[in-house]
Amino acid sequence: MMNPLHIQTEVLVIGSGAAGLMAAKAAASEGAKVVLVDKSLVGRGGATILAQMTVAVALGEAEEDSPDIHFEDTMKGSRGMADPEIVRTIVDRGPELIREVEGFGVKWARTPDGKHSQVVAPGHSRRRCVYVDILNTGGATSAGLRKAIWKDASIERMKNIMITKLVVEDGQVIGAVGFAMEQFQPVTIAANAVILATGGLTEIYERNSASANMTGDGFVLAAEAGAELRDLEMVQFFPIAHLHPPLVGIDPIMWDPFRYKLGGRLLNGQQEEFMDKYNSEVSGNYTAARDQTTFAIFKEVEAGRGTPHGGAYLDFRMVPEEKLKEAFGPVIDILRNQGVDLTRDMVEVAPMAHFTMGGIRVNSSMETTVPGLFACGELIYGMHGANRLSGNAITEALVSGRIAAEVAAKAERQPDASERLQSELAKELQRLEQFWHPREVDKDEVSILSVKHELQKLMWEGAGPLRTEAGLSRAAELLRELSERVEGIALAKQSYFALTLVEKLELVHMIKLSEAIIMGAQARRETRGAHVRLDYDQAYADAISTQFQLEANRQWTMKEMTLSESKQLSKGGVV
Repeated sequence: MMNPLHIQTEVLVIGSGAAGLMAAKAAASEGAKVVLVDKSLVGRGGATILAQMTVAVALGEAEEDSPDIHFEDTMKGSRGMADPEIVRTIVDRGPELIREVEGFGVKWARTPDGKHSQVVAPGHSRRRCVYVDILNTGGATSAGLRKAIWKDASIERMKNIMITKLVVEDGQVIGAVGFAMEQFQPVTIAANAVILATGGLTEIYERNSASANMTGDGFVLAAEAGAELRDLEMVQFFPIAHLHPPLVGIDPIMWDPFRYKLGGRLLNGQQEEFMDKYNSEVSGNYTAARDQTTFAIFKEVEAGRGTPHGGAYLDFRMVPEEKLKEAFGPVIDILRNQGVDLTRDMVEVAPMAHFTMGGIRVNSSMETTVPGLFACGELIYGMHGANRLSGNAITEALVSGRIAAEVAAKAERQPDASERLQSELAKELQRLEQFWHPREVDKDEVSILSVKHELQKLMWEGAGPLRTEAGLSRAAELLRELSERVEGIALAKQSYFALTLVEKLELVHMIKLSEAIIMGAQARRETRGAHVRLDYDQAYADAISTQFQLEANRQWTMKEMTLSESKQLSKGGVV
């Protein structure tokens, strides 16, 4: 192992999706020296770059709209569980941030008269969602932000850095330790403030739309530092992700924007439209929110009316061929080359894990419950409750990243922490050595990826879109067995490109978060939004929030509280 690399900065940003990129740029614009690290390539991983559709902001250019109406739609869509303070903070600044990234080169679509082109999305009562084009909104947003930070000399970018621990002194985060994967070099980074922007945890599930690096690292880093987490059982399942036939070169959630534009029909296995039974959705008019559509598809499958592979059909056969070609562009040829002709063929779709709606509790300044530690993007709790509206994710990422940076950049200068970080690094390296190599072996005892697949399967089957007490209890039992087995796996020592060592760390993070998801799902004996309990089909009269803390023994403690108690706690009250 190489000699450690020691770095001193003012703001450390961990993660480089839209939230992290915006946080780095905004902190630098506030005059701070910034280090931006990512366990993958900077600006190339995470969820944003995969996002295809729209960004919800109340510009009011397509029709009368305001942040107040956006707030009301989001609160209603959250099924009574969003934090009003966080929602208000995000929607109020959304228009400002859309115009800011436009200055970075993100070319939002415009109407012939020069206004932003805005469309309606399920759950929104107005045409408020902007886009770049029908399949590249997230990619274009990431590209614009990457260009902005590449030009900024105040931002040091570090790729392939695995942060394994946040260092806390006298109750305040003072930096982080980890290692560079390529040369397997230990790293310490001292900072006045740390911003977590590592994205969600949906890689936990067998069917998911995430990039492979979304393993929930930031939730665990925050929890180990003492931060409070909320409602981790609230995971959104994207309703019409591709199921069959197998396709190469196609994003599994790509069908949604085409259904928006062309009015694709959802049919059950008997080729009957069914959404009207669950949401009064009219054929060709896509209005049901994601939780409602997911629920409807699974109810049809449960009733024996599913498609051969356990989903629903998506049908564009009624759309004229010229319109299909115009809407799908080059995608139409990719499909046809793989035997799918949308003028005559239907495809099967079904839900898959898509977004983490619970997360780290923050205030309106994106401060966590631990001084010196901020969080943004998909990591935070408060914006979505039990159901995220389409288009609200990138809005949340941009606004929360900017706000976190504005406050973090003003953090008081910390005393020299280099000695403390080096001491913590030595302890962490000793822990990791034992964790990775409980025995000396010439080759890995087990494929970590194969064990990860076991985890994903048990979470999908036991704590996925449809939950029961029996299924959750069985998943908890299997998870305990899996956790014990993983702790004892010995890996071969590596001197560079330490990917399997990273994979074991990620797997343990995923297991720890799976424990919390199951705990929360067992405690929440109701059906609300994305959380569906087949054995408790009614919602509580008063919405509750689950509060998670990770204790020193690495066990979760969980407490349920009403949202009024939660608000009191957020304001500094005692519950």
